[in-house]
Amino acid sequence: MKALTTISMLLISNIFMTFAWYGHLKLKDLQWMKNPALITIILLSWGMAFFEYMFQVPANRIGFRENGGPFNLVELKTIQEAITLVVFMAFSAIVFKQKFEWNHIVGFLLIVLAVYVIFKKW
Repeated sequence: MKALTTISMLLISNIFMTFAWYGHLKLKDLQWMKNPALITIILLSWGMAFFEYMFQVPANRIGFRENGGPFNLVELKTIQEAITLVVFMAFSAIVFKQKFEWNHIVGFLLIVLAVYVIFKKW
């Protein structure tokens, strides 16, 4: 249960993070946000990042083995990075209509391989 809670919270956290980091690049498409000042963008991104941390910090505390969770620190970071990539790829495909090249797919598969290697009990 703690593993699923941790992964779910990391997923939600990464959705907020992706919108905070990259969502502002689409704000120019909104009529009322044609040319916002940089400080406006920074404050909006910080506001979204607040919600990222509301999920990220508890996810790491719940999931960390030394707090009774199922994952060690390296596993937590690996899960977070893999989720970040999946969320980013979905976001860029849906919001930015990003087309993925063969090298993007190969790179993604190498990251999946890295997750496998991290979690493999040798």
